[in-house]
Amino acid sequence: MKCEFIKPDNTECKANSMKDSEFCYLHNPEIDEEEKHSVQSKGGKANKHVLQVPLEPIQVKNPSDVVVLLEDTINKVRAGELDLRTANCIGYLSGHITKALEIADIEKRIEIIERAVLKK
Repeated sequence: MKCEFIKPDNTECKANSMKDSEFCYLHNPEIDEEEKHSVQSKGGKANKHVLQVPLEPIQVKNPSDVVVLLEDTINKVRAGELDLRTANCIGYLSGHITKALEIADIEKRIEIIERAVLKK
């Protein structure tokens, strides 16, 4: 559901409304203006997350290293030692490094085949 606030130029606010409200956060009359201003002035600063304890480096040179990394990440999330945002980032980047490793492996195989063909 969209916010029902009508702007001074008679256009509707296009933001999603809050749960159990007809208005978005900024147009909700039940929220104090000072609180709205505080949230706006912080921007994304309140959402910034910094690990309290840095994670130990893990070498990722082949797909089995990615498996070890993901296993470590899963176990830390399950134990409550790692927040979901960091775990999601690790998962996302693991997909990219897996793809890069696959491409590097294919290139290496093609090079070997090309050398073998050129010898004949």
